[in-house]
Amino acid sequence: MSLPIGPVGLWTTALDAVPAAEATDLVAEIDEQGWGSLWFGEAYGREAFTAAMLYLGASKHLTIGTGIASIYGRDAMAAAGAARTVNALHPDRFVLGLGVSHAPLVERMRGHEYGRPVAAMRAYLDALDIAPTLVEAEKALPPMVLAALGPRMLELSRDRTQGAHPYLVMPEHTAGAREILGGGKDGPALVVEQATVVDPAADHDVEVWRTRAHDHLNVYTGLPNYRTSWLRQGFTESDLMRGGSEHLAESMVTRGLEATRTRVQEHLDAGASAVVLQVLGPDLTVPPRADWARLAEALL
Repeated sequence: MSLPIGPVGLWTTALDAVPAAEATDLVAEIDEQGWGSLWFGEAYGREAFTAAMLYLGASKHLTIGTGIASIYGRDAMAAAGAARTVNALHPDRFVLGLGVSHAPLVERMRGHEYGRPVAAMRAYLDALDIAPTLVEAEKALPPMVLAALGPRMLELSRDRTQGAHPYLVMPEHTAGAREILGGGKDGPALVVEQATVVDPAADHDVEVWRTRAHDHLNVYTGLPNYRTSWLRQGFTESDLMRGGSEHLAESMVTRGLEATRTRVQEHLDAGASAVVLQVLGPDLTVPPRADWARLAEALL
């Protein structure tokens, strides 16, 4: 299915770390740069639907995607009500990405029991399907994609939603995901995240790229979902030390504009509907606005 997102977008967590007024200014700036979509996660910062409304209101053309809204963040009835409201106010500009998050975040921070991922997601989708609404004209839910890495979640994405949103994957995974989803570029959407460092300093000093890449991977190498995914993609336990091996970093994080352009094309050639770029700056709490602009000029 074709989503209104364009072939290249941005993915960021940095907007959560700045005041709302500053975040809206940054979103307007991103919108003017010509990106097709803007995606963001839901972990320590803003609530996903509130943030989506904030960013949609600050932009004119961007499609906003949650990458992802945790199914443990709200029950399905609340999610359906929020999603329908966002969709009604900003039709054709919102994509609801849902995911099961991670056991440490769900159990330690939210206080919920972390269920079996595919079963929990299937039950949540069942509840979304039957969530009532009082406004018939707002009955439609927005397009949905699932955070999917393994074959069973990819199959659920294919069968129950408009597609999948893999994170921290190689083009080879993209090709396998497209095979499971089926339909080629006209089939279910496949929105792939790709991390990159495009600061000119990294062109001259590999340590700039290396530090940012390993800092980025530090949290993810401690999460079972990603460790399992990487092993499935052909990495070994020796690659999964905290922060990742050099091989893992080189595979997950591109360095420079040309390498990023090449990787985007590799994902698209492998069957991605869109690639959303996560630009890594010197600090995850500081939006890399100069790098966003530099990348937009190079790619769009």
